[in-house]
Amino acid sequence: MTLIDVIVSDITQETPTVKSITLVRADGSPLGPYLPGAHIDVEGPTAITRQYSLCSTPDAPDSFVFAVKKEANSRGGSAALHELAVGDTLRISTPRNLLAIAAEAQHHVLVAAGIGITPMLSMARYMDVHGISFDLHYFARTESEAAFLPLLNDRCPDKLHQHLGVTRQAQEHVLKDAFAELPPHTHIYTCGPAGFMDKVVAVAREHVSPDAIHLENFHASEQPDASANAAFEVELDGETYRIPADKSIVEVLQENGCDVDTSCQEGICGTCIMQVLEGSPEHRDNVLTRAEKESGEVMAVCVSRTTGRRLVLDYY
Repeated sequence: MTLIDVIVSDITQETPTVKSITLVRADGSPLGPYLPGAHIDVEGPTAITRQYSLCSTPDAPDSFVFAVKKEANSRGGSAALHELAVGDTLRISTPRNLLAIAAEAQHHVLVAAGIGITPMLSMARYMDVHGISFDLHYFARTESEAAFLPLLNDRCPDKLHQHLGVTRQAQEHVLKDAFAELPPHTHIYTCGPAGFMDKVVAVAREHVSPDAIHLENFHASEQPDASANAAFEVELDGETYRIPADKSIVEVLQENGCDVDTSCQEGICGTCIMQVLEGSPEHRDNVLTRAEKESGEVMAVCVSRTTGRRLVLDYY
């Protein structure tokens, strides 16, 4: 995957633990625009690559903005990005969308918790400017911990519903109220901690179809120990490769010179998705939608395997 050289042009302390970082191309050419809800891979100062949602105005061509929450147990990723200074250089991927505005929807409900506001911010900014019907429900512990809250209050106060200090036990009740009287053809989007998104999805299913629920999930699923895996075969472009129990599909394909991009190696970024022409995938990722998994037509080859003995794949 080709990465883009960028320069840090601005840094803003949004909350005590969240910084937003503005990037411009090193050669001065435009970076954007991008589709709302997109994310990028960011190769940080410690060579650790992580995925971050873009939260700048999608139509703005000159720069990208992403936000980083400094995690208490950071192994170098978020902590290193919090040490950046204006003028420092990074490398990023081109934007890609796992979360996107559904064109067929007539109303959109965005539900964010904590740092999960970042993809929702780009979507809200786009829909507000383009006159698309939406509501944004923003959950945070306190006002001081709610990144971008002043911006949202300024730009779309009539669409913003703040839920500050709501306990975990009370979240379900608030969500039920939020979804109680949705207009026809509403789609619901969510991003936040895994447990919070589980609640949103469970309540949303009482009001809309599963295909109308969209989520951004950068939390990797726990993978089984390799001892529980079985070997199988993969065919790609007429060549057959044996996938042993202790290696992933993408590892074997790359070792044999196949041009398969990958980034997270955890099933959360979508870079390595491939088409399934034959065989039954065993999905172990957190990136494909429920409908995509049920179709059996695509799979994330960095973590997923097969329930059978053979897969026939093609580039996506």
